[in-house]
Amino acid sequence: MARSPREIMASGEWYSCLGKEYEALRCAARRACHQHATMEPNARGACAPLLADLIRTGRECWIEAPFHCSYGMNLTLGDRVYLNAGCVVLDSAPVTIGSHSMLGPGVHIYCADHHRDPAKRREGIERALPVTIGADVWIGGGAMILPGVTIGDGAIVAAGAVVSRDVTPGSRVAGIPARGI
Repeated sequence: MARSPREIMASGEWYSCLGKEYEALRCAARRACHQHATMEPNARGACAPLLADLIRTGRECWIEAPFHCSYGMNLTLGDRVYLNAGCVVLDSAPVTIGSHSMLGPGVHIYCADHHRDPAKRREGIERALPVTIGADVWIGGGAMILPGVTIGDGAIVAAGAVVSRDVTPGSRVAGIPARGI
């Protein structure tokens, strides 16, 4: 039985992201992000209708524009999650952000792990590794969260940090690469 693009991405196996199915999914996400970015300033709701159809959100979430996601369908937000302006979520794998978490402006979350072999990269070969952010997490502006990372409940990630390893609950990290402070 053939697997859907979403099932292939979720498997963690290497695949080519250049197929027509993946492009159609990315196009739907681009339309949704564009609609969100061009909403009337006084429009009600945390995000535009097309984006709301893609992302699974809890109660009272807020996503400031501009916002970009590569697929949207792999993004899940808990209750009262706040994403400040300029956040980018490249959600080729599941990205889960726990309730009451806040992401500063320009936070980037990446799931795609591109192949090390240049010939395979030219073919679009990548694998998707999930990112999990716990509840009550604060991520400072400009931080980058790399593929496969888990950030525990109540953790704080300093502005500009590059998080390449898991962050334990309640801890604080800063720097490039991020380390405990």
